[in-house]
Amino acid sequence: MGAEKVGAWLADFAEQIRENAAMLTDLDRQIGDADHGSNMDRGMKAVAALSPAAFADAGAYLKKAGMTLVSTVGGASGPLYGTFLMRVGGAWPAEESAEGIGAALRAGLEGIVQRGKAEVGDKTMVDALAPAVAAYDAAVGQGTQAALDAAAAACAQGRNSTTPLVARKGRASYLGERSAGTQDPGATSVTMLIEAAARTLA
Repeated sequence: MGAEKVGAWLADFAEQIRENAAMLTDLDRQIGDADHGSNMDRGMKAVAALSPAAFADAGAYLKKAGMTLVSTVGGASGPLYGTFLMRVGGAWPAEESAEGIGAALRAGLEGIVQRGKAEVGDKTMVDALAPAVAAYDAAVGQGTQAALDAAAAACAQGRNSTTPLVARKGRASYLGERSAGTQDPGATSVTMLIEAAARTLA
């Protein structure tokens, strides 16, 4: 799988972020800094400006995309998404395989967990991404498309599960019980990332 195909994944994600930036910022206004959509849109515009053809392989492109997010996105989102893409790039398989893509996604999840110190139940992007990776692994024997579809469905379910939770990490945790009732912005945007993967990577 060359850099072009992975570039299509991130271009699709950038488009989803652009179309939903106001919604993401509105979610963040309720429990955070009111900047998640605008920050991610700025970062993904910078990623979309990269030419996948300029990179030796998909891994190199993903690492550069991650570094670009770290340098252009403010708040926690830049380091978290940047770490995810850099870890995914570092583990990206030289030869395309469903198992190899799954290992790369797991490396990305582990990077986010290490960086953000969050776990399932904390009302963060981990609530969506962890079940997505688990669902991918469970379906990997059925091939890349089936595994990505399973991951996207589990990611959306995880995103929805954040609404009633009380935040235990990040800015939203300052609100205590008042953080319940709002869907987590990071879980919402990472679901767009995995849904974009299901549309483009198989």
